Amino acid sequence: MHRERAFELPILWSGRVTTQPGALSGWHHHDRNETSLYVVQGVLRLEFEGFDGHVDAEAGDFVHVPAFTVHRESNPTDLPSVAVIARAGGATPTVNVPAPPGLA
Repeated sequence: MHRERAFELPILWSGRVTTQPGALSGWHHHDRNETSLYVVQGVLRLEFEGFDGHVDAEAGDFVHVPAFTVHRESNPTDLPSVAVIARAGGATPTVNVPAPPGLA
């Protein structure tokens, strides 16, 4: 995943993330930050702790990831995905965590 910062303020970060085909992030959360994504191109798959299955956000979809929500992202397609991100809260941007039980 390649992140490009558009701008950053003490409590707001905004930018673009490009996720290559087959990419898979580790499990993480964004501390007390609230995150909003808008998918511009392709598919961004999200898996969440406590949710059986996944959510596929496609071009034109908005996704909200609440603060402290343990999740991971991937791109299950053969084409790159592009999303615009806004993260508000000013806390640690990413906190890596072990995989939730049964979701390794």
